Amino acid sequence: MIDKKEKAYILENKHYNEPSIFLPENLLREARRQKNISECNVPSICVLDPDGDLAGYLVGKGDATRNNCWACYHSNLYNFHLNDLQLGIVPYIVGASYAVLVAEQLFASGCEVLVSVTSAGIIQYFDNNKRFALITEAVRDEGTSYHYLPAKEPSEISGFLLDKLSEITQAESCPWFNAKSWTTDAPYRETREAIRAMKDENVCCVEMEAAALYAFARVKKKNILCFAHLTNTMAQAEGDFEKGEHFGSIDTINLINELLKWIR
Repeated sequence: MIDKKEKAYILENKHYNEPSIFLPENLLREARRQKNISECNVPSICVLDPDGDLAGYLVGKGDATRNNCWACYHSNLYNFHLNDLQLGIVPYIVGASYAVLVAEQLFASGCEVLVSVTSAGIIQYFDNNKRFALITEAVRDEGTSYHYLPAKEPSEISGFLLDKLSEITQAESCPWFNAKSWTTDAPYRETREAIRAMKDENVCCVEMEAAALYAFARVKKKNILCFAHLTNTMAQAEGDFEKGEHFGSIDTINLINELLKWIR
């Protein structure tokens, strides 16, 4: 008999082929009823902005306005325009479970492509001067992905999206490079030995959302791209966490503009 103290319950009782009783569509239905929100769609391309810097920059300039179709109980969505295309942005979506909760509701509200751009701690440096990594695979050191995808399966970007971006990724002018990340639920438990283990797996950076978002995307067949903005070394030295002009907003806008050439 297995000692219950030795069991990782998060791996038990998952039934991956069984549909959920609690659906995002039903929650949104009730939220619209309670908050008197009309049933209408969010923009087809949306951005998750965990740090909130880009959304704050756009709202502060008057370039983003509150979306009146978004019925989420826990977040706000803003509309903004790039190259005559309307996009949505949701700030302060930090962590795997929150990111997937919002992602589920965005796709149930008309989103077709979701882009996450999160600041990330640098695990090891690569031979380039680029500040963004397109996360192609994420180590699943969080809990949410295990509710969508069995433990033996990798959490990675869809092959279709990776192929679609391959030509631009290879260009010298591309603002990102492909890399592997480590998704953790516990940023203040990034120990020296854990970091060393990630280096051995050729991990570039550590963040808090990608593994769960990619697991959800794979199971639900959704289009999600996760980028890491390489901004810090876990605050091991004073002056860390410098993201650039307007807290990295200008660089992030340039990244999204480049991305739009290939996904619109």
